[in-house]
Amino acid sequence: MTESAPTGPITFSELSGMPMTRLKSVGAGKRAESFAKFGVENLLDLLTHYPRRWIDRTKEATIAGAIEGTDSLVIGEVRSVSSPPKGARRGPSRVTATIADESGRLSIVFFNQPWRERQLKIGSYVAVFGRLGSFNGTKQMANPTVDVLGDPDERPRPIVAVYPQSEKIDLPSWVVLKSIDETLNRCRARGISDPLSKAMRKKFKLMDRQDALFGIHIPETFAEKEMARRRLAFDELLRVQLVLVMRKRLIERDSIGIQHKVNGQLVARFYQHLPYELTQAQHRVIAEIEADLASPHPMHRLLQGDVGAGKTIVAVSAMLAAVQGGHQGALMAPTEVLAEQHAVGIRKLLAGLHIPASDNLFGEREVRVELLTSSVTAERRRDVLAGLADGSVDIAIGTHALIQESVQFHSLGVVVVDEQHRFGVEQRAALRDKGQDGGAVPDVLVMTATPIPRTAAMTVYGDLDVSVLDQKPPGRTPIVTKHALGEDEEVEVWADVRAEVAAGRQAYIVCPLIEESEKLEVASAEETIARLAFDELKGLRLALLHGRMSSAEKESVMEAFRTGETDVLVATTVIEVGVDVPNATIMVILDADRFGIAQLHQLRGRVGRGVHASRCWLVTSIKENEDGLLSDSNPRIDALVESDDGFYLAEADLELRGEGTLMNKEQKGRSDLKLASLRRDRELVELAREAAYEIVDPDITLSKQSEIRAELSMFLRPEDEEFLFKS
Repeated sequence: MTESAPTGPITFSELSGMPMTRLKSVGAGKRAESFAKFGVENLLDLLTHYPRRWIDRTKEATIAGAIEGTDSLVIGEVRSVSSPPKGARRGPSRVTATIADESGRLSIVFFNQPWRERQLKIGSYVAVFGRLGSFNGTKQMANPTVDVLGDPDERPRPIVAVYPQSEKIDLPSWVVLKSIDETLNRCRARGISDPLSKAMRKKFKLMDRQDALFGIHIPETFAEKEMARRRLAFDELLRVQLVLVMRKRLIERDSIGIQHKVNGQLVARFYQHLPYELTQAQHRVIAEIEADLASPHPMHRLLQGDVGAGKTIVAVSAMLAAVQGGHQGALMAPTEVLAEQHAVGIRKLLAGLHIPASDNLFGEREVRVELLTSSVTAERRRDVLAGLADGSVDIAIGTHALIQESVQFHSLGVVVVDEQHRFGVEQRAALRDKGQDGGAVPDVLVMTATPIPRTAAMTVYGDLDVSVLDQKPPGRTPIVTKHALGEDEEVEVWADVRAEVAAGRQAYIVCPLIEESEKLEVASAEETIARLAFDELKGLRLALLHGRMSSAEKESVMEAFRTGETDVLVATTVIEVGVDVPNATIMVILDADRFGIAQLHQLRGRVGRGVHASRCWLVTSIKENEDGLLSDSNPRIDALVESDDGFYLAEADLELRGEGTLMNKEQKGRSDLKLASLRRDRELVELAREAAYEIVDPDITLSKQSEIRAELSMFLRPEDEEFLFKS
């Protein structure tokens, strides 16, 4: 861009080193400060500061030609702007403006948007879109959308890019476009470099990067804009996938695994010991896991399974594969309630299962399963720690207590982490490090009952292989979900609970908070149990469970519920995962609209675990919507009433929430998706994954791909760069 600049096409790295002050249209004054407030500090920031939308001028109407009662796009010059003096105001604030084109004038009025007076500068050129009406014989739009395009002397192109705006930052869209125009024009002489080969662009049907940058900011057609968006979104996804694939390949390269004997007697006996047949999905997933276990590389696998899909059986079979080879298994759960539940369930599954033992008179002994949490007594803890160290404990189940320094395993072979989203990568790694048995790293199986859409799984957990349990074992009863809206419909809910208890069943009632909060107006567990015991459920045996109780109190309450001494358990979301009481057939979730889809789906999975028909009531109150009208629809609640398929609900959740909540904010690259969308770009995620393997497999640290490597460095945290490029 200057005489001293290097020759050859300009790279993203070069652009990132050029400050905005190099542009004539910006300079070193306030305009550079305004750009900086938007996070635009160099020319790379500028070229990747993408439009938020595009105006199609071919659909523009003249003011005279716009038809009343229809939505119209009108472009004109601001001629006047006014608002009533403060003292004269009654009711909502009002800003009125007049815009004009060659055919006539249009009045636009804004209610409760006083900042419009600052936005609409006389002489500026604006596009307004809204429903055309009239007032006192003059054409008018009320509260239209407005985009400030620039100076009326600069007639815009057929398609006009509109950039993000802020009330507090003086940076009209036309100023951004002018700076981008200048940058792209000054890049023309050398051209903008493309790190992807022609062959790869051809294979994945991708535009050249320079054409894409022109096409996203200054498109001639909407087809060109879409092709440009596809290429630039692919680049964003490729950066994410390169990081994940490199991490996966480096761990595989640098870690020595344990080659387990997967066809031993113990696992075979376990399957014979089961009172039911495995599903086809369980057979398929177990085969995938066994292939990993038999390989010399350590397993890093994510097991996705809907509530009740039989993940525990799969996890136990993986741990037993380690045990039959003389190693140990460990299962780490996020809460004590869930760890205790796993211990109870796994001991029951393995009761009577024996393994060969040379130090035993009978030549065999029972598989030893021990629980390790912070609430285990000191004496019991010493015994368990000794058993882990000498190898006499085969399977350890616990919370993060398993990764404390005092815990030493004799030979840890397989690690199972339940509910991955509750643990950090560091905790997972700390447990894996417990098994550095002669340099060998244990196999890791990560389980989640929160189904994740495939594209999100490939992005959020992209350094793991993914297995999916998409069938439920026979005998699991479907859960009917109903919505109770308002106090009148709530009467039926409590009648249903009383009827179930009268039939010998049990119920859960879930509340969002422990203590009453006036601010949130949410039913608290303590207030709810007091009310129900006095009123709707008077005479029933009620108990309270919440996260602030001690471990001993929690276990006592759960044991009373398991054994049927309690009819109704009023609880917070501490019961979200793992609690298993087959006789509990009805769940009531109060203020259900306070929960997300995944959490509601998890919660209702606590019922339907036995042979009896089960129901889940989602109770909400009637609320006003944004327009001040009473609303009785809630798309999240509707989705749960419609389906109990976790994978369907995960897709619905992604559609409703967007992917922001799924992305791992710790890694800049993953939250840096400006154009790419996991919802819209499912095909691109898969293509980017494929391309990442093609790039990484022949060159694991990208030593021969200097431009791609330099680009990644700009988007990585320092610790990621340390791991990936200095391995």
